[in-house]
Amino acid sequence: MHSTTTDRVYTALETFRVELPSWGFANTGTRFGKFIQAAAATTTAEKFSDAGQVHLLTGVCPTIALHVLWDCPQGVHSSGEIRTFAGRYGVAPGSINPNLFQDQEYKFGSFGNPDSAIRQRALKHAKDSIEIATRLHSRDISFWFADGSNYPGTANIRQRRRWFEEALKESHRALAPEQRMLIEYKPFEPAFYHTDIADWGMALLLARAAGPQAKVLVDTGHHYAAQNIEQIVAWLLSEGMLGGFHFNDRRYADDDLTLGSIDPYQVFRIFHEIQFFERETGARADIAYMVDQSHNLKGKIEAMIQTVTMAQQLFAKAALVDSAKLATAQRNCDLVGAESLLQDAFATDVRPVVQEWRQSRGLPKDPMEAFRQSGYLERITKERAAKNSHNISSYA
Repeated sequence: MHSTTTDRVYTALETFRVELPSWGFANTGTRFGKFIQAAAATTTAEKFSDAGQVHLLTGVCPTIALHVLWDCPQGVHSSGEIRTFAGRYGVAPGSINPNLFQDQEYKFGSFGNPDSAIRQRALKHAKDSIEIATRLHSRDISFWFADGSNYPGTANIRQRRRWFEEALKESHRALAPEQRMLIEYKPFEPAFYHTDIADWGMALLLARAAGPQAKVLVDTGHHYAAQNIEQIVAWLLSEGMLGGFHFNDRRYADDDLTLGSIDPYQVFRIFHEIQFFERETGARADIAYMVDQSHNLKGKIEAMIQTVTMAQQLFAKAALVDSAKLATAQRNCDLVGAESLLQDAFATDVRPVVQEWRQSRGLPKDPMEAFRQSGYLERITKERAAKNSHNISSYA
C-alpha cells in the first residue's frame, strides 16, 4: 500500500479511542425475554475485567462507561470500589450514565413528571451522578430520558419542556469546570406518541438552555430509518455542539446491533464528516466515541471486539478521503468526481495497514483470534455459569 495511505491510517489510529459500555458485557434482553449467556458479567468487577481484556487486545479502549444504578449500587459511596476495579483491570471510569427510567416512580417521567416530588428525586439522582463523576475524575455525564407520552392530550408538551430546562440548568450548575453534560435524544420508545427530547434540534436547544458545558450526544440507533445522520453531525459540528456518540447499528429502529453490521457506509460517512470538518478548520473536534450495544445473542466480548475493530477500519477509511480534491470537486459541481472520492476510500482494504499498526504498538495482529486463543472465555464461563443460570431478573 502507498506510503501516503499508510501514514494517513497510522495518524488516524493514533488519536482514535473508543469507550466501552459496562452494560454491553452483562446479560441483556428484549421486551419479550432474555437469553442468558454463561460467560456474561454479573458484577461490576466482572464488567471491568471483560473491558480490560478488550483494551488489552485492541489498545484503544482505555475507559468504560458506567450506569449508576447498575454499576454504583451504593451511589457516591461506590466510588472507592470503582477506583479499585480500575486499578486492578487497567481501564478507567469513563462517562457516567444516570438512570432516570427504571424505577417505578418514573412511570410518567423524570424531569418531565407532573409530580414535583418526583422531579426533585430525579434531580437529586442527576446531581449524585455528577458527584460520582467528580469523585472518579470522569469528564462526561451522559443523560438519556425515556420521558414522553403514549396518547394525544395526556401531557402538556410545552410545560414539560420548561421543567426539563429548569432541571438541566440546575444539573449544569453542579458540574465541575472540566466536566460536560451530554444530552441524548430519541424519537420514540418507550414513549410512542411524543418523546420529550425527540431529535437533535430539541437536544440542541435544551443543551444551550442548560449552559456552556452541555453538548449533544448522537446515538446512531436513535433516528428514523431514512434520516441522514451525517447531516446532523455536520450541523452539530458547525454549531460546536457535538459532544459524543453512542455507536451501534440497526435494521429497523433502536436495534443496538454491532457497529457496521448493517450499514458500514453510513458510519464511514459520519467519520468522514468529522475528519473533513477537522481538516477544513484545523481544529480537532472534541468528541467522545462510545459504544452502546445490546449483545443479546452474540458473545459479549467477541461482539465488542468486532465493533472496535470495525470502528478502527471505518475511521481509517475516512482518513483516506483527499479533502483538498473533494473541496475542489464540490466547488466545481463535479458530482461524479466528488462521490468517487468517498467511494474509493470506502472500497480501500485498510486491514493490512491496521494490522501493521497494531503490531508496531505491540498489540495482537488479530484481536479476535488472540482472544479466542487466550483461554479467557473458557475461564470466565466456568466461573460464571452457575451465577448466570439464576440471573434472570435484572436488565444489566
